[in-house]
Amino acid sequence: MPLTVNLRHLEQGPLRLQDELLASELGLADLDEMIRSTSPLRYDLEITRHEQGLLVRGRLEMPFECACVRCLGPFTFRLELANWSALLPWEGEDKVLISNDSVDLTPYVREDIVLALPQHPLCGAECGGLSTRPRAGGKPSCGASQTEDVSSTWAELNKLKF
Repeated sequence: MPLTVNLRHLEQGPLRLQDELLASELGLADLDEMIRSTSPLRYDLEITRHEQGLLVRGRLEMPFECACVRCLGPFTFRLELANWSALLPWEGEDKVLISNDSVDLTPYVREDIVLALPQHPLCGAECGGLSTRPRAGGKPSCGASQTEDVSSTWAELNKLKF
């Protein structure tokens, strides 16, 4: 069920919503081959009726399983939008859609989550890419932990004297 707010509940004052929303309900199930959502979004939101629209503020948290674009190793990226806010206007080009006295907040939450995800997920800034040394199981490991220089094709070409 999407994240909806009944506007009638806001007549008494601000409304607080705390719950979880599945990645499939957010439309985040198959975002990217390098980023997968494995757990639901946890949200804690306060919704206030504003003169110009609906003001939504709060916290969004969601872990993602990623593959590093350099070493292809798996790692967890924890998305935390601690001071997330959105002003949804009543009028104008970007006006919020009201259906049966309710507003669906799901598209606004999804958009900000997608914008906050890394474009090129890295397991760490120091990741040096694939190592030539295999780790257990015969798969190459992340080059971030290398302490010695790994010879490459370019290193061999640099030895040539012209």
